[in-house]
Amino acid sequence: MTLKQPFASKIYAGQSLVDGELHAIGPGLAAVFTAWCTHEAEKERLNEDACALLPIDQKSGLLIVADGAGGLPKGEEAAAISIRAVQSSVVKNRRARGDLRGAVLDGIDQANRRVLGLKIGAASTLAIVEISGHTIRPYHVGDSQIMVIGQRGKVKHLTKAHSPVGYAIEAGLLQTDEAMHHEDRHLVSNLVGAADMHIEVGPSIDLTPHDTVIIASDGLFDNAHHDEIVEACRKGPLLGVARKLATLCRERMATTDAEQPSKPDDLTFIVYRERVSSEDEVDVL
Repeated sequence: MTLKQPFASKIYAGQSLVDGELHAIGPGLAAVFTAWCTHEAEKERLNEDACALLPIDQKSGLLIVADGAGGLPKGEEAAAISIRAVQSSVVKNRRARGDLRGAVLDGIDQANRRVLGLKIGAASTLAIVEISGHTIRPYHVGDSQIMVIGQRGKVKHLTKAHSPVGYAIEAGLLQTDEAMHHEDRHLVSNLVGAADMHIEVGPSIDLTPHDTVIIASDGLFDNAHHDEIVEACRKGPLLGVARKLATLCRERMATTDAEQPSKPDDLTFIVYRERVSSEDEVDVL
């Protein structure tokens, strides 16, 4: 695997990267995985997920995951439109040397208007991590989630899924493991493409060496327990982490074990870490 060079935006829409790719972005490295559902009942469907790496400069950039709403028309188009709207806003902002946070919020608002403008009922989730030096900030709409994990396995941040089940977990009415088997797990309360869409802006989070950031569609969080995600992410090279998570989720999607979560779906995620030394690139290749 060759390390992809920085300063070129990369958008994956309707694609499959079953071996993953490794990219330099800002002060760190990002491993990208995306693939359509391989479950037999879903094999003819397009990959409705999309993702992107949008470098700004050597210290900053954006990581983005969008999940086109299943069961609604043109989910793959809604996801791609959402990402490209954010990209367009960020490019204009960079030329004007404006505020990146404002550009992200404007981009999400533009995405909502463009998806609504299709007038076919399409919708998508959108989750974004803004990298600024050693600090990140999450933004999200829907149930694609962002998790920050310390090297020793502490979950430093986890965004709340905008869904009935996600709100029930937040209120303490459901345990996370119980929620993975809930019959309403597929419902989403807040989407790009909805007239009442709202954006949740997370706190500024200072990363320490070896912290791992993962941003993913629900194909990950519906098929892997949080402790399994943490264990996979807390050590090892990024591509190895991505491949472990992908293998786990795809095995779960095909399982007949009622005790294990199993939700066949498209699967997309980005795993990010800061470089700690110049040897990091060699270690992960």
